[in-house]
Amino acid sequence: MTRRWFITGGTPGGFGTAFAEAALGAGDRVVLTSRRPNELATWAEKYGDRVLVVPLDVTDAAQVLEAVRTAEEHFGGIDVLVNNAGRGWYGSIEGMDESSLRAMFELNFFAVLSVTRAVLPGMRARGSGWIVNVSSVAGLVSAVGFGYYSATKFAIEAVTDALRDEVAGQGISVLAVEPGAFRTNAYAGFANEAVGEPIPEYREMLEQVRATFVEMDGAQPGDPHRGARAVLEAMAQEPPPHRLVLGNGGYDAVVDALEHTLADIRKNEKLSRSADFPR
Repeated sequence: MTRRWFITGGTPGGFGTAFAEAALGAGDRVVLTSRRPNELATWAEKYGDRVLVVPLDVTDAAQVLEAVRTAEEHFGGIDVLVNNAGRGWYGSIEGMDESSLRAMFELNFFAVLSVTRAVLPGMRARGSGWIVNVSSVAGLVSAVGFGYYSATKFAIEAVTDALRDEVAGQGISVLAVEPGAFRTNAYAGFANEAVGEPIPEYREMLEQVRATFVEMDGAQPGDPHRGARAVLEAMAQEPPPHRLVLGNGGYDAVVDALEHTLADIRKNEKLSRSADFPR
């Protein structure tokens, strides 16, 4: 059957449009949302009435409800939700200002909940659906300079795991996707972004973080179109996976980190088990 997709965070050359094109290539229909929908007008014209571009700031709860209502009325429902909207911030744990920290959680975490909660009633009523939460390798491996960004993505991982179990009986599947470094416009802003670290001891570290991303911009190994098609292939598996890491570098980093974590936990197994009341 033809599926109806609702994808947040549509930008030219980004993961949102890559997901949309993968879905359209499979014969499906797509609602692609964007804070700047005019940037997608030429792109959308190629697909005619199979695509609807809807303006949406995912941090605006009223806009979320209106966009979901528009999508459901236009195509008759939403079969696949892709929570793709988000952005990266960097800064030290001690030094990042409160407003940036809260804005990061509003966009990367609370907005995902807002969109998901708006879409779920329709899926439950139909007894089927897919929710794809675009997390990050940083949602499984925290990195220096990106501690708070990682925290937002770790939170997405936790909610995704719980939601998967909560809605399984409703015929709804839930997948977390963890991209590594992909060739989108996500890194472009770092070039013109000064390190705003107020604590001198962290500035050199963060400047190195920024320089790494600036140098990588345009040379990231990940192809968003291949990544999006991999997600569709994962969704077709039976049973589908719980998470899908995208990219060679991301895969290696996640496996290495999890193996180290497991080894560290097992090293203190005796201490861990000693904390219970004696039997």
